[in-house]
Amino acid sequence: MRTDPMPSPELIGLYQTYTASAESIGARLASLAEAANAERPLIVVTHGDIALYAGGGAPPVIEGFRLQTRGFKELAAISHLGPAVATVARMKALAPDGSWRSEAARLIEASRAAREANSRELWADRIALAAFSGREGSIARMVDYTCRRAEEFLWQALRDEDYLDAAAVRRDYLAGPAALLPVPVNRVMVATFFLSGLDLAHRLIRWFDAQDLAWESAMVLVAGQQGRPTAGVTVESNSVAKVIRTVSRGRLPRRNLLIAPHAPVFPLYDGTDVKEAAALEPAYRRLWSAVMATADLGEDMFAGYPRFDPDQAAASRPADGPSSAVAEMPPIGAPDDWLALTTRLRVVLEDPRQLLSGAVTDYASQQLVDNDNDPRRVVVPGLDGEPYPELTPATPNAATSAP
Repeated sequence: MRTDPMPSPELIGLYQTYTASAESIGARLASLAEAANAERPLIVVTHGDIALYAGGGAPPVIEGFRLQTRGFKELAAISHLGPAVATVARMKALAPDGSWRSEAARLIEASRAAREANSRELWADRIALAAFSGREGSIARMVDYTCRRAEEFLWQALRDEDYLDAAAVRRDYLAGPAALLPVPVNRVMVATFFLSGLDLAHRLIRWFDAQDLAWESAMVLVAGQQGRPTAGVTVESNSVAKVIRTVSRGRLPRRNLLIAPHAPVFPLYDGTDVKEAAALEPAYRRLWSAVMATADLGEDMFAGYPRFDPDQAAASRPADGPSSAVAEMPPIGAPDDWLALTTRLRVVLEDPRQLLSGAVTDYASQQLVDNDNDPRRVVVPGLDGEPYPELTPATPNAATSAP
């Protein structure tokens, strides 16, 4: 009996005929879909810019919406004071050798410098965001208050070695009690995040409205990393994706918005040169079109089974019938639960978040856990107990000899 693996070139060739090859049938379907979508408006969102590709070879129009705009980093500095103070406390708990003290002192100094630079004039005349009009004085007072509270808290921690811990951070900086903390810093974090969202949405609504988009046919791709490495990988967790859906006033079909964390990203827009962004348009159009072309196979292959609909309320079991839908992979009740099993095949095609090979992987692993990791005790749906006929010899050159 052989123990060394011997791949089958013929079966691998069959695999590559449909996928994993630039000349595969799947790749050619993607090319056809890309050509069919060449005139549709395409919106690409990176971590800092939005590019609108109108179609037909027109150069992109780009709007910087985050990192290169006024106010975002300044507000983020205040938003981050809560986690920064909590981080110093966590550092003390993890390394009680006193090394946290230099970090506390560094944060105090940075906070003091920011507080001294802060003023109503800073927010009104230099940052000068239309979305903040009339609130500049309140924002300046909030910034001053939050920095002062952080400095006072950290000075107390430096004076008293036993003072600093997570409970103190919550009690004396983040949450209250209100008698000692007029405005809990938790509320400041909410306010700063809201102000950032207010400015972002205000500018994007104005920008998108000026484009006069055909939202119903728009293709939207959120490309690359959004914030920390694990953030923004679903529509629900991606702030800009949610803003775009809202800005469309319900006209953008939900399925038209894709999150692509591994897609290429053009450099931050400098306000002048769109060449690098323009060069990526074919790749973006092909990526979006390929994903959607595969998703469209769901109806072709599984009409009559529950379709994938992200707006559908999650249900414990799919309902039988062509009008039913599921928002997630349905649970599998048994190895012969063919409604759930086949619905999963449709879901992995239609839901861009899914791996096609992942339709029943979780069920297989659970069956192994339930059976002491003995594969012989597991029922393989679609294999065990099915009446497959005996092997028959393949007809040589069948493809070329067919009439």
